[in-house]
Amino acid sequence: MHRIYFDHAATTATDPLVVEAMLPYFTEKWGNPSSLHAFGQEAHAAMDEGRKRVAALVGAKPDEMVFTAGGSEADNLAIKGVAMAAGKGHIITSSIEHPAVLNTCKYLEARGFEATYLPVDKEGIVSPQDVAEAIRKDTILITVMHSSNEIGALEPIEEIGKMASERGITFHTDAVQSVGKMPLDPRKMGAALVSMASHKIYGPKGIGALYVPKGMRIEPLMHGGGHERGLRSSTENVPGIVGFGKAAELALARMDTDIPRIQKMRDRIIDGILGSVPDAYLNGPRARRLPNNAHFRFSFIEGESLLLMLDMAGIAASTGSACSSKSLKASHVLLAIGLSPQEAHGSLRITLGRGNTDDEVKYFLEECPRVVESLRKMSPLGR
Repeated sequence: MHRIYFDHAATTATDPLVVEAMLPYFTEKWGNPSSLHAFGQEAHAAMDEGRKRVAALVGAKPDEMVFTAGGSEADNLAIKGVAMAAGKGHIITSSIEHPAVLNTCKYLEARGFEATYLPVDKEGIVSPQDVAEAIRKDTILITVMHSSNEIGALEPIEEIGKMASERGITFHTDAVQSVGKMPLDPRKMGAALVSMASHKIYGPKGIGALYVPKGMRIEPLMHGGGHERGLRSSTENVPGIVGFGKAAELALARMDTDIPRIQKMRDRIIDGILGSVPDAYLNGPRARRLPNNAHFRFSFIEGESLLLMLDMAGIAASTGSACSSKSLKASHVLLAIGLSPQEAHGSLRITLGRGNTDDEVKYFLEECPRVVESLRKMSPLGR
């Protein structure tokens, strides 16, 4: 039976080389990196190497990386950290952000801060002009994702970052879905804060990072022994950091070969589905999207039924963000690009990874049209 994984935006399998790098730090080199003896220094050296490798993935300096427990914590640290350092003020974000950003902004609104949620166009792109018009004298932070975790749209980050820099406003971008899938440089993006996560690039779950350049003032969320430049107190997850570092090293080394191969499979899927399935549409831009993302909507069917039948055929995919996949509500991202709730519920997200093959794409392009047609015959929605 086929067993095909097309849900790499949700998470990725931990690379065997990453597991191999991590194992000694569970059993042989298990010291606390804050300890002064040899056990501790051994762990500290491994942590330093992991930090260096993660930094290299985005062209940063090792001491600019602050490790967290994942991308959501990195988003929280960035947004709450800036807000608490300022004490009051106005935040600009987009209407299609990950819940880790949107819910954090709502949390701050309940505590006296103000937030503007910018609309996007039908392809999910934020207008830099809208950002400019939303800026106020008391704006303290602009937070716009680098790429949509659902529809894969790449945002005009460099334009927004330049605008923020010229006005002396802190700019944060959630790059969890982009890091390791395409070249990124926080300085070129004009981003003062960048969130990332290990498990999106074949590293372990439970470890993420926030790019924080020296001199950037944010308040910590956790207080204790002053770990991570005093921004994230807690004994460091040494095996996780080692794994993240190895995953970053592999992503950087393989980027030039992974990107064109995966992008070619993505384009084959897009062309194949749009060319063979009536009333099928691509959500998000055709070209300005993540190299591994293909997001469709199909008229007259429910996306959840499509997922279940594809799963029975051995194909794992999703309808949107894994963080909210158990909700029966229509995706806020799809509603923001102008879809009706009914249209949004007929969506399917395909996200490819390093291990996918042309044969798997071929099988999907045979099965998906068959499943869609079968569901439409049974659908009460009609055609």
